[in-house]
Amino acid sequence: QVQLVESGGGLVQPGGSLRLSCAASGSISTIYAMGWYCQAPGKQRELVAFISSGGSTNYADSVKGRFTISRDTAKNTVYLQMSSLKPEDTAVYYCNADVKTTMWTRISSWGQGTQVTVSS
Repeated sequence: QVQLVESGGGLVQPGGSLRLSCAASGSISTIYAMGWYCQAPGKQRELVAFISSGGSTNYADSVKGRFTISRDTAKNTVYLQMSSLKPEDTAVYYCNADVKTTMWTRISSWGQGTQVTVSS
């Protein structure tokens, strides 16, 4: 079907930066919106940012001005540039894509998650 593979997580000090990447592959006809979600221990998964097929973006209030989402349509890849990181940004970050497959079904596909830890 469709696979999403994230990379770029890790340990960073407060105030630092990280860039997450997520590459989609498989039986893809069209990718509509792509997004990043995060889930901290004991909390529900929540939206961080998403980008539409046309390039429109939306961000959670907590990351506005610090995070930037972008995508490379030719590479079926979405990025999340994270700056001015705070300890409360610590979470597992998941990539999501709204995909029309080559079998003409529409699915919401998730990556396996990448850990981001902000700590001194």
